[in-house]
Amino acid sequence: MSVTSTSEAGTTASRDPHGHGPLAPMALGAIGVVFGDIGTSPLYSLKESFDGPHPLPIDQPHIFGVLSLIFWTMTLVVTIKYVLVTMRADNDGEGGSLALLALIVRSHKIKWTRGIVMLGVAATALFFGDAIITPAISVLSAVEGLEVVHAGFAPWVVPISIVILIGLFLIQSRGTAKVGLVFGPIMLFYFVVIGAMGVGAIVRDPRVLGAINPWWAVNFFLLDPKLAFLALGSVVLAVTGAEALYADMGHFGRRSISAAWLYVAFPCLLLNYLGQSAMLLHNPATIDNPFFRMAPDWARLPLVGLATVATVIASQAVISGAYSVTQQAIQLGFLPRLRITHTSADAAGQIYVPLVNWLLLGFVLLLVLTFRSSGNLASAYGIAVTGTMVITSAMLGTLIFTVWKWNRWGAGAMIGVFLIVDGAYFASNITKIPDGGWFPLMVGAAAFTVLTTWAKGRRLMRERLSESAMPLELFIKTAAKSVRRVSGTAVFLSSSPDGAPPALLHNLKHNKVLHERIVIVTVKVMGKPYVDDAERVVFTELGADFFRIVLRYGFMQQIDVPAALALARECGPPFKSMETSFFLGRQTLIHGSRPGMAWWREKLFSWMLRNAESAMEFFKLPTNRVVELGSQLEI
Repeated sequence: MSVTSTSEAGTTASRDPHGHGPLAPMALGAIGVVFGDIGTSPLYSLKESFDGPHPLPIDQPHIFGVLSLIFWTMTLVVTIKYVLVTMRADNDGEGGSLALLALIVRSHKIKWTRGIVMLGVAATALFFGDAIITPAISVLSAVEGLEVVHAGFAPWVVPISIVILIGLFLIQSRGTAKVGLVFGPIMLFYFVVIGAMGVGAIVRDPRVLGAINPWWAVNFFLLDPKLAFLALGSVVLAVTGAEALYADMGHFGRRSISAAWLYVAFPCLLLNYLGQSAMLLHNPATIDNPFFRMAPDWARLPLVGLATVATVIASQAVISGAYSVTQQAIQLGFLPRLRITHTSADAAGQIYVPLVNWLLLGFVLLLVLTFRSSGNLASAYGIAVTGTMVITSAMLGTLIFTVWKWNRWGAGAMIGVFLIVDGAYFASNITKIPDGGWFPLMVGAAAFTVLTTWAKGRRLMRERLSESAMPLELFIKTAAKSVRRVSGTAVFLSSSPDGAPPALLHNLKHNKVLHERIVIVTVKVMGKPYVDDAERVVFTELGADFFRIVLRYGFMQQIDVPAALALARECGPPFKSMETSFFLGRQTLIHGSRPGMAWWREKLFSWMLRNAESAMEFFKLPTNRVVELGSQLEI
């Protein structure tokens, strides 16, 4: 993996993992990146509840029932579960399923670690499915407003959407912070506009305010249990951006995201949903597109433009979240090395992953060309999101009971409510599988296969190398005094802190000499996102000018071996670039007599290993001082 950054490697002193800077500008940036997805849900959520695959009667009991469900879902799922509880589970400022997983596992108090790891990996895989479908449905739903302005625009909806999406992915390399600065004021204006639209409609029919009463949600289920259950699949579209709040926490900090939700996004969204419902009470015919019908004729075209920009921001939320999740997966050993660019000198969590960017774009364009409307995509949307929500609740419960040790009765009741609510929405969304819900599940299954195959393949490689490794102490005793030593320093990178690295044995076999100073370096990624320079180097002197160094990094940090070695003061004179050679082992995998996984997974792992970013770039090694030594390895 090649990691480039404008900040110095390993520097963490200027980082504030919980705030990232002054609250107001960071909250504005969060509005411009994090809240696009959930902020644009009024474009399609209420419409799909009444005019989707399972239409509802447009009368007061059903309108109030759906609106009550939307309000209490936003309150329970977003405000209480994510903003007030889940975002407390920050792993040194980072959020997301893998950060939560690392936070749980590093406590060393979990007996069923493998099950928790599988849950975290499954949530990560489902998040990638959500990251593909969100840009497609968001942009299509906004551009479809042109059909409300004039029916003649209908043939242009798909082409315009494709152009917008291509433009969005082209600007990603400029960095999340710059995108947030541009989008923040626009998104703030968007929230003010949709809130004002809602207020105007509420004034015309204020009785809609009574729908906040939870009785209307209960009455909906008593009135028509089957339709109410199926309606949950559309109601949940109102909170589909909730997981992005947690995944993007490393970009803007918990305080900023919480303030932006509680004081801007939530009130404006609620007002807009209330306004749409009031309009439907007065004129049920507006159900074809209640969001745009709520605006006066003269304002609809500008509103289409504003909503389109907002949906671009909706896409930005999951795209930037996908970058963060990818880096965490690489550093925690679930993905091969990929090229990652750090786009900010001030906020270490702001990154860009080219391969992920172009893969997302390809799949998003495929979705748009296949489904061609937000209504069709709504049938595929929600299952990945709700699946991730259920897993997050289960992992959060594990953290609360085993690590935080909250009151068991109170915590049990809270997690129980979360699981019931999330489980109900997930169950309702399962009914969408034949109508398109299979797509995010297919993407999630493919991502899960890749993540688990790479993790298991790496584990098998370490086991096989460990089996054939010579104890380093024995090597030093037998070779250090009998082999000619030459001037300079040799650094051998080893995946295991035990045994002699294969590259060391191959070098001695072929060159018949040893350098006067031998340093065995192992890079260890910790279960937290950042490790200070003072804790970077763990040093052991082995005798005969052999040294072992373990370099410790967080899973959100770039790895720079030469820079870290400059911090090592205990193993002789300083490392000089022209006197230091780096030796890497390169394994060619062959099918063994005791395979550890299915043949097709062996093929997949071997292909990923061959196509991973070079170790030289991953470890930031000087290319003119690196020697690669190949060998065969059975797995």
